[in-house]
Amino acid sequence: MVISLQKGQTVSLEKSGGGSLTVVRMGLGWDAVTRRGLFRSKQAEIDLDATAVLYDGRGGVVDQVWFQQLRSKDGSVVHTGDNRTGAGDGDDESIRVDLAALPAQVTTMVFVVNSFTGQDFSQIENAFCRLVDETTGEELARYDLSASGTHTAQVMAKVTRMTSGWSMTAIGAVAHGRTFRDLLPAIAPHV
Repeated sequence: MVISLQKGQTVSLEKSGGGSLTVVRMGLGWDAVTRRGLFRSKQAEIDLDATAVLYDGRGGVVDQVWFQQLRSKDGSVVHTGDNRTGAGDGDDESIRVDLAALPAQVTTMVFVVNSFTGQDFSQIENAFCRLVDETTGEELARYDLSASGTHTAQVMAKVTRMTSGWSMTAIGAVAHGRTFRDLLPAIAPHV
């Protein structure tokens, strides 16, 4: 059963049959808004980027995975590659996380999306973030990111280590920036 998350909502990342998940994938999908002209329609190329920022229990950045660093230093988090247009159906960018292999010092991962090319979210449609059990392919949670506006980024969601496993919280905070580095001040209140 897929849970459609609202801002601030938290869901436990336990398997439907019990037990904790071991490998999850955060998928990001989007389309550029089609502009209708007098003689033809045109769809702009918009380069959204998905990033995972890994934090320790004190709120310090341990590592990050994004289009310029496709693997965490320990290899437990892997970005599948940069999609510069949003072309295609389904996940345009994905970040795979081996929860069992994450170093113990990592207590929180925050997923952000930003428009590297600088277009704001009013030019983007059908944008979503979803979490998938990589072992079964089952979609666990989905969060709609298509809130039009003049922001160029969103702090999407966080995955937090709990004593009994992991949980995911939808954040959906709007921000401005072209890379995750620009977004660190916007992420900080959510860690």
